[in-house]
Amino acid sequence: MNSRKAQLEAFDRLLTIMDELREQCPWDKKQTLQTLRHLTIEETYELGDAILENDLNEVKKELGDLLLHIVFYAKIGSETNDFDIADVANGICEKLISRHPHIYSDVEVHDEEDVKRNWENLKLKEGKKSVLEGVPKSLPALVKANRIQDKVAGVGFDWEQPEQVWEKLEEELGEFQEEVAKGDQLAMESEFGDVLFSMINYARFLKIDPENALERTNKKFIKRFQYLEQKAAGLNKQLADMTLAEMDVFWEEAKKL
Repeated sequence: MNSRKAQLEAFDRLLTIMDELREQCPWDKKQTLQTLRHLTIEETYELGDAILENDLNEVKKELGDLLLHIVFYAKIGSETNDFDIADVANGICEKLISRHPHIYSDVEVHDEEDVKRNWENLKLKEGKKSVLEGVPKSLPALVKANRIQDKVAGVGFDWEQPEQVWEKLEEELGEFQEEVAKGDQLAMESEFGDVLFSMINYARFLKIDPENALERTNKKFIKRFQYLEQKAAGLNKQLADMTLAEMDVFWEEAKKL
């Protein structure tokens, strides 16, 4: 691996290139915080895909793309004298030091849960009115639910055992079925949301990331369905013209693969 000196030199090289692009490239000159935002979100999802695929070479590339965005935002901030990359780096350094008193001070912790509880309590002492302030509003609902549960658990608002969460999930499933029987669409949606929230909570207790789990299932389904499409095309058939029984033969083949 590269030495610390080589790493710093590489980062300095990136900063120099960013300066040159901002000064000379017509596209880079026009970018703002707002125009970069959706691109950054896209790059983050691409990094997430690479991580799920465990493609480390792709992870490296996507990290580079994200690092470029961070440097780009800092460059824009420096042009208005609001902040630069040093402010960004020092800001996170100070935050890490203040939120790890068990490393940089005399606070004692026994396990990861102690660290998480201290983290949330420290944020409240910093002026946050709610532990949920740090959950971005624009997060996808499934990810947001997981983060909400993580946050409140950090201050002790949590179940004690996984079995309790499972019982809650069964209770919510029963309430959902009751509303399905009644046929009230709005009530059904509300209860279904409660079911999902409880499932995400149960996954958290089992140390399963629900977003990763669902995305793996998405990828698995896509792969199997595309196998089905290929087999149908090989028979010069359209899926719409095949019976479910015929399609199920290929589906079972795909599962074995």
